[in-house]
Amino acid sequence: MSDEDEPELCDDCQEPLQDALARTVRLTVDRSQIDSQRLCPECFADWIDRYENEMQPTHESENEGSEIIVD
Repeated sequence: MSDEDEPELCDDCQEPLQDALARTVRLTVDRSQIDSQRLCPECFADWIDRYENEMQPTHESENEGSEIIVD
């Protein structure tokens, strides 16, 4: 069996992906790709939940008055 015959696997749970339902998550910093993951729908939903939870401002960060500068 060649690599072309083997199904692509989810990078998180390692289950076979159905290409139409798979999602790719890419992390880039200063236009350089740092990471890329191919995820099944369930793992993608979990990734979104973790992202939203981790990116929520904390009470302390709201009081710091910090600014995000995008150029």
